[in-house]
Amino acid sequence: MTDAVDLIIEQWRGERPELAGSLQPVEVMGRMQRMQRVYDQHFKRISDEFGVNMGEFDVLSTLCRSGPPYTLTAGAFAKAAMVSPGAITNRMDRLEDKGLVERIRDRADRRSVQIRLTERGKSLIDEAIVAHLRDYDEILSVLTPEEYEHIASGLRKILEAQGDTTLT
Repeated sequence: MTDAVDLIIEQWRGERPELAGSLQPVEVMGRMQRMQRVYDQHFKRISDEFGVNMGEFDVLSTLCRSGPPYTLTAGAFAKAAMVSPGAITNRMDRLEDKGLVERIRDRADRRSVQIRLTERGKSLIDEAIVAHLRDYDEILSVLTPEEYEHIASGLRKILEAQGDTTLT
């Protein structure tokens, strides 16, 4: 079977034969880039269905997977979500306007803010995660369990080598 990346590699081999020995990484990186487009299309369906963008979905899922009471400090959340404090503030503003999260200020220290998933937010993420995982399963259904594990293991190895080993 031939895909678009195979065709790109073949074109480079024809145009720049001296690069033939250096094109192997394109097989992985090019396909990862194309998979990002597949993922973006998948996530657009989730976004349209549930009315949250990818960053907002990340906030809701981070709070949900933190477990009851589905609350994190703003600082802990920024570390867990791997985004800047400004991005967190913007996401929180949008989610608060939608009634999906609430900010809780510490009476003793007004600088300390907790972010809590509302009942509406919990209900939304509970439904959205099921749809999200169903779509993942559909996308990856062409893989055998062995292929799935091989790919997951290889990607884990790449991420570890790049220092992407924790949520903080």
